[in-house]
This record gives sequence, structure tokens and C-alpha cells, in this order.
Amino acid sequence: MNLVTHSPKCRFCSAALIHVMCDLGMSPLANSYVKFKNSRNAEKSYPLKVWVCGECLLAQLESFESPDAIFSDYLYFSSFSTSWVEHARRYCEMMTERFGLDSGSQVIEIASNDGYLLQHFKARGIPVLGVEPAANVAKVAWEEKRIPSVAKFFGVDTARELVAAGKYADLLMGNNVLAHVPDINDFVGGLKIALKPGGVITFEFPHLQRLIENNQFDTIYHEHFSYLSFLAVEKVFACHGLTLFDVEELPTHGGSLRIFAGHTGNVRPALAVTNRVDVMRRQETGFGLTEMETYTAFGEKVRATKRKLLKFLIEAKEAHKSVVCYGAAAKGVTLVNYCGVRDDLVDYVVDKSPHKQNHFMPGVRIPIHGPERIFDTKPDYVLILPWNLRKEISAEMAAIKEWGGRFVVPIPEVIVFD
Repeated sequence: MNLVTHSPKCRFCSAALIHVMCDLGMSPLANSYVKFKNSRNAEKSYPLKVWVCGECLLAQLESFESPDAIFSDYLYFSSFSTSWVEHARRYCEMMTERFGLDSGSQVIEIASNDGYLLQHFKARGIPVLGVEPAANVAKVAWEEKRIPSVAKFFGVDTARELVAAGKYADLLMGNNVLAHVPDINDFVGGLKIALKPGGVITFEFPHLQRLIENNQFDTIYHEHFSYLSFLAVEKVFACHGLTLFDVEELPTHGGSLRIFAGHTGNVRPALAVTNRVDVMRRQETGFGLTEMETYTAFGEKVRATKRKLLKFLIEAKEAHKSVVCYGAAAKGVTLVNYCGVRDDLVDYVVDKSPHKQNHFMPGVRIPIHGPERIFDTKPDYVLILPWNLRKEISAEMAAIKEWGGRFVVPIPEVIVFD
């Protein structure tokens, strides 16, 4: 009997997807935290499988939920990470100086969250506007930081509305949003419309090369529809009349890229193509991102990490050692659900955000409390789920050493440290 199999289509070029990079099984939406009082309610789970397009090399998930369902009432607030706010401040300084931004410029940020970045431009007297789909987060940006925000998803229609209202960007930016876009053609098409003729686009996103190289499978979750390389993004932007003229590698989120783009054919000297573009193309090609085998070999690395983490947790439990988690981040939701880590292996999770406290982690239902609980219960190990903030968190929680507590990170390998 012939089995009929489902073959999704590439969200950029529409080619049939037949290559699988990794399969993390069924998982809930990473930010669908469950309130304690709703503990008996059922949750939806969806396949978490990364496909790679054989034509354009875009790594991607299928879309199972609409952006409205994922982002309209969001519990991630950027300002709760002090290192991320500092990253935003430095970015503001660099962009203002490099591109000569002043009170006559217009800065627009897509997925502006709670105003963590735009506040720095506003402080310099530069007009700002945020486009933030989560109305609850946009409200915080206005009420706490007086950042004007439009509570909408960005795309061609929203871009046209902005232009009609006289909001036309000299600097159009987005940090960790390009991967969150299900209709990447509509999104990038909107960038083209909203950008002034001599304007600059910058986007930051986790680098697919670093994800594969450093085994960062926990950055895969349903909110991330695409997993981006420079080579793939360059094709998408070029298709919409935008040229990538510069690129930087950043340490954020375990290794990210910051791309710079302008209208194709623009002759503004500040937008001249740098040699870093060619260097990045050669780097990714040398790593193997043009070879399908590089992607398909990733799955076994993921399975090996799962076994190692479970081995550590089981041995700790059998030795009567207590383990708790720090950081109810989306990447942590992927990790604990894929690895099957529940409250029989870890006691609880803590998070600084009051918006996540008094909830359960989606799927595995581990309770989330405030960080002070660690000092009440004095666990033997604190497993840092947002491992990219390892230095920040271990410094904040250094007092666990007073009772012999130690830290653990799960990615790229299970490492225990003081």
C-alpha cells in the first residue's frame, strides 16, 4: 500500500520541502505559559520539525498557528534583560553616528516590544515609531517609556499605511523578528515600501551557522518560522529590490548576524557594499551551508545532547541532589519538552519577569516562581535555560555558592561550573 505523505512548500520560493534538518517531536507554543489556576486545562501541541528548501536553502518550520494566536498577547518583555538593553544602547550610538541620524530623521522599529531600543533614540531627540503586534506589550512601551507604537503586524499593507501617514523610515530596523515572520515575502516587500530612497535597513537574527555549529537546537520553536543564513536572506532581499551592503557577526543569542540593506541601485556612499559581504558568503559556503548534508546531519547531534542532559539529571536525582531551572525563556520550553524534563527531575523554574511567575512552563508543567525562591530552597544545581545569558545570570545568582550550589548549562554540552 502506498502511503500519502504531506509535502509542505517553501515559504519563500514555493518549492516542495523534502529535506529534514531535525525533528523535535510535538511541542506546545513556546510562550503559551499556563496559569496555575488553569492547571487542568489541556494544551495544544504541534510538530516541531525543521525543513530545508533544496532550491533556496531557507531552513523553516511549517505554519500551524496564525501570528495572531502566537503574538497578540505576548509575555516576553525585552527590558527584563539588562544585557539586552545595553546592547540596544550601543546599537543606537553606532547607528546615529554612522548614518548621521538627527532630529530630522525618522526611526522605525518593527517588533519594538516594550520600547527597550527606541527609548535610546528618543533620548537623543530622534523621532521614533514602534510597530508591535502584541497590543499588551505596545501599551507598556507607551505607558512606561512614552514610545509611540502601532499595534499591528508588519507587511505590505501596514507599510503603505505608514507611508500614507507620513512615516517613512531613514532607519528601519528589527531585532529577532525576521525569523518570526510566516509570510516572508509580504514582510520584506513591506520593508521596500516603508524605506526612504536613501534609507537604511538593519536586522539582527540568530545565525543558522552558529545554530548548527554549536548545537543550539533549543532556539527552534514555533514562533521562529525561519532559521536564517546570510546566503538565504540575501536571496530573499534581492527578490524584493533590496541589496545587503554590510554584515556584522554578533555574540547575542549564541551568535547572530546584523545585516544592513538599502534599495538596490542606491548610490549613497554610506550604503556602498563592503568586503564583509563577500567574506560572509565565503564563510558560510566553507562551513557547508550550500550542501544539504550539513543540514541533515544535525539531527543526531540533537539526540546526543538530549541523552547527556537526561543522564546528568537522573544521576543528580539518584544522588539526592536538587536541581532547579533559571529562566523560563522560549528556548527553555523547547529544551525541556524535547528532552522530557518534568518536575520529577527539576523542582521548579524561576524567572525575573512577573508576567511569567505563577505560571507553568508549557507542556511539561514545571511551576515558575520568582528568583528569590532559590534562596529559600537552596538547591544543589541551578540549570540556566537561557544559556546565552550565562554570565549575566551566574553573576546575579553568585550567592548560591554560599551553600555549595553550582550552575549548569545544557548547550552546546552539559557543563557544570561554579
